[in-house]
Amino acid sequence: MSRAAEETNRRMLRARDAMDRAYAQPLDVPALARIAHVSQAHFTRTFRATFGETPHRYLQRRRVERAMFLLRETDRSVTDICFQVGFGSPGTFSRTFHDIVGRSPRAYRKEAAATNVPTCFTKAWTRPSA
Repeated sequence: MSRAAEETNRRMLRARDAMDRAYAQPLDVPALARIAHVSQAHFTRTFRATFGETPHRYLQRRRVERAMFLLRETDRSVTDICFQVGFGSPGTFSRTFHDIVGRSPRAYRKEAAATNVPTCFTKAWTRPSA
């Protein structure tokens, strides 16, 4: 791998790590591009080429993964979880959750409560795919 490709990968990993750490914060492409020290257009293209999905979709998926955990492990309301993981509205949260997981947050919680298996298995079986 060339030195330039390594540097590009390092920059994209830096931005992805920031998304993983601050998934509940309002992150946008300009802020992430600044973290990676590249232009907005270059960031979006390169992120997608590197990780196989757009920065926005990656961030949504991370938020939904965290919401899945909270739905399984807490009794907090779906609305509280929606705002805790960084979504701006319950409608957007429910629609995005359904798009990624295949069922509504409430249905997911109901099914998760019915199956009593170790968390490590649940995480592996229910991890949303890209």
